[in-house]
Amino acid sequence: MANTKSAQKRNRQSIKRNARNSAVKGNIKDLLKAARAAIASGDSDKARTAIAAATSSLAKAAQKGVLHAKNASRRIGRLSQGAAKKLAAAPK
Repeated sequence: MANTKSAQKRNRQSIKRNARNSAVKGNIKDLLKAARAAIASGDSDKARTAIAAATSSLAKAAQKGVLHAKNASRRIGRLSQGAAKKLAAAPK
């Protein structure tokens, strides 16, 4: 338990940030899972919208400091690269 007022405040702030960051990370995981599923289905329109949503969410999380900028960039790149490979190879 925190003893000083400043330590108590830092603890409250930490709890708030942890809850917010956990919610954002959970949302990112859901969006990435949906994007990967859309890519696997082979539907290019559905995949594009899902990738756009995931990319936007990752960029926003990086901007807010929830994720490191290079971590978000790497995830965006891998998702885009995977989509390009799968959708290019998909039969039309």
